[in-house]
Amino acid sequence: MLTNLNIENIAVIEKADITFENGLNVLTGETGAGKSILVDAINAVLGERTSRELVRHGAENASVSAVFENVNSLVMDKARELGIADSDDDTLIITRRISSQGKSTCRVNGTPATVSMVKELGSMLVNIHGQHDSQQLLNDAFHCHFLDMTGDDSSFLAEYQKAFKELVSIRKRLKALTADADTKDRRLELLDYQIKELTEAEIKIGEREELTAKRDLVLNSQSIANVMHQINSAFNGDDDTEGVLGVIATLMKSVSDISALDEKSKQLYDLLDSLGDNAERIKDAAAARLAELDFSEGELEKIEERLDLIYRLGTKYGETEEKMLEYLDSAERERNSIVNSDEELEKLNAVYDTAYDATLKAAQRLSDYRRRLADKLESDVKEQLVFLDMPKIQFVVNMERGRLSSNGYDSVEFLISTNPGEPPKPLVKIASGGELSRIMLAIKNIIAKNDSVDTLIFDEIDTGVSGRASRKIGLKLKSVSEHTQVICVTHSAQIASVADAHLLISKEYKNDRTYTSVKALDFDERKNELARIMGGLEITDALLQSAEELLLNN
Repeated sequence: MLTNLNIENIAVIEKADITFENGLNVLTGETGAGKSILVDAINAVLGERTSRELVRHGAENASVSAVFENVNSLVMDKARELGIADSDDDTLIITRRISSQGKSTCRVNGTPATVSMVKELGSMLVNIHGQHDSQQLLNDAFHCHFLDMTGDDSSFLAEYQKAFKELVSIRKRLKALTADADTKDRRLELLDYQIKELTEAEIKIGEREELTAKRDLVLNSQSIANVMHQINSAFNGDDDTEGVLGVIATLMKSVSDISALDEKSKQLYDLLDSLGDNAERIKDAAAARLAELDFSEGELEKIEERLDLIYRLGTKYGETEEKMLEYLDSAERERNSIVNSDEELEKLNAVYDTAYDATLKAAQRLSDYRRRLADKLESDVKEQLVFLDMPKIQFVVNMERGRLSSNGYDSVEFLISTNPGEPPKPLVKIASGGELSRIMLAIKNIIAKNDSVDTLIFDEIDTGVSGRASRKIGLKLKSVSEHTQVICVTHSAQIASVADAHLLISKEYKNDRTYTSVKALDFDERKNELARIMGGLEITDALLQSAEELLLNN
């Protein structure tokens, strides 16, 4: 629900910080005090269109922030889907800033958001019903949703939507299979080329890395060979010098000659023998490495060509060998699918027919259920409207069969007749603003328990009605507020008297400027405000007594 609204530099409101309670909140004040501006500010923070004229004269920017607490899971899921930063306590803070040049920026929980994102969330958070707004009741696209919310059994809709989702999935597969023959031929030609190119390349996982290492080895082979030759020369010797192996052999013979004279010399012989073995191993390792460096002519060119081929294929089919092989596998499967599409098409057509029949039956069950709901809704709304002093209005739920959609095949529209003998017509063509608000109040009272929108705002719902009717409207607002937060702008003392929270909007003049303020009223302040509403200019003791009686009787 909406718990706090902070307004800065919106029209005549320089600064206001408003706290709303659960239940029924009413806003009253003299004509021109700024009640409509408050609704404009709420519309702005919910993503509706604004203009720079909304910015207070002389100010560079205006801003509105709204805090919604205990937000339902549907709204939080939508916020996460839109990439909005999550909160630990299911809270959404929406802020909209409007410049004097007409530009605006939005944030939700500190995350920058577009106006369309805010509007999408706003439509799920608040419904505003007033004299001039384009409310949901005027849009027949919402009427089926309202009808569904009057029922307690969601299984019919869930069963249908599951069947319809499966039908759509099969239809997409059929569409892909029944694509134009020329398109198929062109696709097959491309797939054949790609499969041939990848198959002939014989890509192996890890090949690029191995070739790169081998290329580096070829490029550096001369430097490595020079070192190996140095080792070979040092250990074998040449015509002018005796190598390491020869020196060790000479020393071993000398030590062997004196070993009979000196027992400890035998230890030196063993060490020289071990050294000779290691020297042999070093010489052999160097020779082996030299043999490995014996590359054939054109070896480097072959490596470069292979690496170039792998690179070119990688730009088309995937950066790595794994991705290229995955592409090959996918291409082969797609080719087989197209080649075998005629057989698959026949099977899929049979599956589609079965799914279509199942969806149609589910749609029929849903439609039958909705017709039962429609009969009850007509009766319930009629009862509500009689209570609201609108006994002559005839309310009709018109249902016609249309095309299958995610919502069934029912086309639902609410019709009314305001005069006896006149045929029912669409609400948008017949109902006045006040009538629409009261019809919406009647419907909301019926669906309040199942309504996913947690805050309802009624702007001057009492326009053009008598005190008796206002009293009844107040009772209905109070009834709706047991399940949904209600905020009501009103001129009616009867409606204001039943509120859980009463806010007074007033204006004053300072230094040739107009300032609007919003104040929460206590019991005595409420009594004085009700007396003002009832009496006009002069507040008498009788009016105060009547106001107190109104408050105490609620």
